[in-house]
Amino acid sequence: MATVLIAGCGYVGTVLGRLLHLNGDVVFGLRRNISRLPSFVHPLRADLAVSSSYQVIPAEVDEVVYTVSADAFSPESYRRAYIEGLVSLLSVLESRGDQKPRRLVYVSSTSVYGQTGGELVDETSPTESSHFSGRVVLEGERQALGSSIPTVVVRFGGIYGPERTRLIDQVRQGAGCVSRPIRYTNRIHRDDCAGVLAHLLRLKSPRPVYLGVDDEPAPRCEVMRWLAGQLGVPLDEYVDAISIRSNKRCSNHRLRTSGYQFVYPTYRDGYGAILG
Repeated sequence: MATVLIAGCGYVGTVLGRLLHLNGDVVFGLRRNISRLPSFVHPLRADLAVSSSYQVIPAEVDEVVYTVSADAFSPESYRRAYIEGLVSLLSVLESRGDQKPRRLVYVSSTSVYGQTGGELVDETSPTESSHFSGRVVLEGERQALGSSIPTVVVRFGGIYGPERTRLIDQVRQGAGCVSRPIRYTNRIHRDDCAGVLAHLLRLKSPRPVYLGVDDEPAPRCEVMRWLAGQLGVPLDEYVDAISIRSNKRCSNHRLRTSGYQFVYPTYRDGYGAILG
């Protein structure tokens, strides 16, 4: 049994909390609005922007999962969430000497990669994002990995699942897709996000970085075409010589070989479960 702190206990964190609770762990969830936390998570009210509020953290925490999200798509919001909040939390945890956690898992993003030509990407590929979001999240990784707490970074692809059905809604509402040029996308179901985090907390000798994506990177238009077939609606496809900001195929080989078994290994499995 372990005492686990989930900082930013929201969409993914609450599902992780359930898995840990069922495993017999004691789970604390840290967030600004604690009213949404389920009963099996011990609530801790704190604000990322106020470092002193982190003093609510229990004296002894075995493991920490940092799974926050920015409240707006702006450089300021990203820095506050992925760097400033993390630095404040690390300051509190590192000050505890022998009572420091034995592991920190930092939730990052595949946005740290800047590839645009459909390249196959793994944990050793260059991280040269041209956008602020990828650069800020990458700096957060460096802060976590450079701390005195043993850290594992997981770079999740696009997270979907219950209540996150934007692509389904777009197809249902008649949105078209660009079939040429091909743009690869990478995703992972919410339940597998939680499963991966639980797996990395318990892994005996983890690597520093893992890619958290399912087995099948796929062109966006292919996914939309499949959804249209399931929904029984038409899908307009067209060619557009647009500028592609991100176009890569992320590999989960390292995660797979570590022993993780996916609940939803492809987009068909995950979206199929949502559609019922």
